[in-house]
Amino acid sequence: MDPPGAAPPAGALLPAVLTPETETDVTDDPKSDDLTAQARQKRSGLASEFLAFLRDNKKWWLAPILLTVAGLGLVVMLSGTAAAPFIYTLF
Repeated sequence: MDPPGAAPPAGALLPAVLTPETETDVTDDPKSDDLTAQARQKRSGLASEFLAFLRDNKKWWLAPILLTVAGLGLVVMLSGTAAAPFIYTLF
């Protein structure tokens, strides 16, 4: 084992990727200020994110499908509880 502070053998290390000539200062980038401002905003919930997705991508046809699946999931979850007799009368 080499003593501490000894120079590594030639060719043993990979060349440095970041050098002083290739580094950039990200504080001058206007996009970095926008990203920082967005990071400080209050986070929205899952439902509001989903509604924003539907609105922005015009995928409104997904809403009835997902509501139906969620409703059937609720019926399945409630069928094992005391509400089961009331659910069975619906069918």
